Amino acid sequence: MRHVVPAVVKPARTLWHEVFGFLFLCLAVLIGSNGIRFYLGEYDGSAGAMLRLGMTAFCVLLFGFYGVTSFLRAFSWL
Repeated sequence: MRHVVPAVVKPARTLWHEVFGFLFLCLAVLIGSNGIRFYLGEYDGSAGAMLRLGMTAFCVLLFGFYGVTSFLRAFSWL
């Protein structure tokens, strides 16, 4: 049992980080593309629009950071 469990847990943990890294990077791309479409189409300079763009930028950075660091953890670079 001491030999089997570590041999199963390490690939499972790597797969876990890879899947969630991919998921969060996809979310960052989707949110970012939506923010770009909003900026090019509906942006009018109001406070609500600026808040929406700020929240979009924050979410893109947060999800992108988590996605990249998750891939780094998957390959044990972090």
